[in-house]
Amino acid sequence: MLIISWAVTSLLLFATDSRTQKLPTRDEELFQMQLRDKSLFHDSSIIPDGAEISSYLFRDAPKRYYFVVEEDNTPLSITITPCDAPLEWKLTLQELPEESSGEGSGEPEPLEQQKQKQQALKELGTNLYSYKGNDVESYRASNSPSGLYRLELISTEKDTNFKVYASTTPDSDQPYPELPYDPRVDVTSFGRTTVTLAWKPSPTISQLRQPIQYCVIINKEHNFKSLCAVEAKLNADDTFMAAPKPGLDFSPFDFAYFGFPSDNGPSREQKTAKPVNTRLSQHMAGAPGVDLQQICIGNKSIFTVSELKPDTQYYFDIFAVNTNSNMSTAYVGTFAKTKEEAKQKTMELKDGKVTDVFIKRKGVKFLRFAPVSSHQKVMLYVHSCLDGIQIQVRRDGKLMLSQNMEGVRHFQLRGKPKAKYLIRLKGSKTGASLLKILATNRPNKQPFPSVPEDTRIKVFDKLRTCSSVTVAWLGTQERNKFCVYKRLVENNYSEEQKKREQNQCIGPDTRKKSEKVVCKYFHSHILQKAVTTETIRGLQPGRSYLLDVYVIGHGGHSVKYQSKLVKTRRSC
Repeated sequence: MLIISWAVTSLLLFATDSRTQKLPTRDEELFQMQLRDKSLFHDSSIIPDGAEISSYLFRDAPKRYYFVVEEDNTPLSITITPCDAPLEWKLTLQELPEESSGEGSGEPEPLEQQKQKQQALKELGTNLYSYKGNDVESYRASNSPSGLYRLELISTEKDTNFKVYASTTPDSDQPYPELPYDPRVDVTSFGRTTVTLAWKPSPTISQLRQPIQYCVIINKEHNFKSLCAVEAKLNADDTFMAAPKPGLDFSPFDFAYFGFPSDNGPSREQKTAKPVNTRLSQHMAGAPGVDLQQICIGNKSIFTVSELKPDTQYYFDIFAVNTNSNMSTAYVGTFAKTKEEAKQKTMELKDGKVTDVFIKRKGVKFLRFAPVSSHQKVMLYVHSCLDGIQIQVRRDGKLMLSQNMEGVRHFQLRGKPKAKYLIRLKGSKTGASLLKILATNRPNKQPFPSVPEDTRIKVFDKLRTCSSVTVAWLGTQERNKFCVYKRLVENNYSEEQKKREQNQCIGPDTRKKSEKVVCKYFHSHILQKAVTTETIRGLQPGRSYLLDVYVIGHGGHSVKYQSKLVKTRRSC
């Protein structure tokens, strides 16, 4: 820490906030002069040596910071990190008066001398560096003269955050991770939903033995030049990103706001700030309102990003983060476009012929139906054998039907001369889907039997004996053939096993003859009375049986009701 001389201190007092000294109430002329030049003592503060500070700029409201170099030939490094808006900044050197001395009489300086020193601060100065943009930019000099360095910043676009780091010992501090000689991020492979990235390790790990981790940023808009910009994007609506109000939230000399301890207890930064990598871990893919993903992966230098969308361009950034200081350096970002979704083969449906369709989990199948003759309507019969599916039908590109379905459904579509129909089937999220489908513009008898909405089999517990059970099921107004089958299973047969066997498209022709109980016809014109019962006899005491009911249509196609597991009584 530099020891600042009495002369330097006296000059800084005029370049900073008046609250650091007691205003001379009896000298009205000096008091009025300081008030007129309030831009100096309200909008200025000192940059601590070897620490990164965070601050806020209001649009078109410039800010000034001061940094003192006490001795000639001192190394100097000043780094400015814009966050969510470009900045304009300028660094100037204001030489300290040579006659300044550390020996003071203890008496206040005459008013005229104080005016002259303040005028010297305003007028003297050498422009050292200026920049305009949103890059992380630095001023570095190996042999800087002593003096008061002034940094002026302004944002002409919008209110914004920024960071400043200044040091007179940059070689030994090295707070920012060093980049390798080739700082590019390479895309080594990509597919429909994945992109693999690789980059060269930071020398900070091997040479300086400092702990480094890499954070990967993925988004669809653009590359980021700093983690500060990423945080600004993520936390645009967070309360800690709200503009602080000087004089209300903090004073220009309130170093506690920037993370430096004070005598008044924990600093604001100590209370609210979190390490960069902690904040990053809280904002993952799918965060509401933020189309940005970021993952910190430790010190490995290859990473595969998964669960991306096909045929989509993404931007990728890698940041090396010093886990001790949470200060970071950006690699040169890259971008890549994922491969297109594999083009689906379209199956042709023949008029009046049942087609079996298999769809893998979350898969999609396309079917095409092109009637050869003019038609007024098209009938579509669909039997989903396993889980439910999503069906969409377009006629010459126009959406005619879109809904989720399970079981057996019949759809009637309005026809059009020479129209072509594209049917899109999307499978279940839980497992593979199997279905039968038939399309025709000459409907006669339905290929699949009609079934009630409720396809459960009910067992009457009071009628259950050691050798028989009585069951009931619902029918429809259409006369159909129903066949009942039973199968002896182990007593530990579970509902999960039963669920795996619920393929409604497997017909009674796959069952053993010994498992058949009875076949019969029934229906009722009054739907509420379309119910039948059947007593299954010849069962063994205390044993478990799986019961199935099949309804068989006119064309021979069958639909299986939901299987029922039942156990006979052990003693009667």
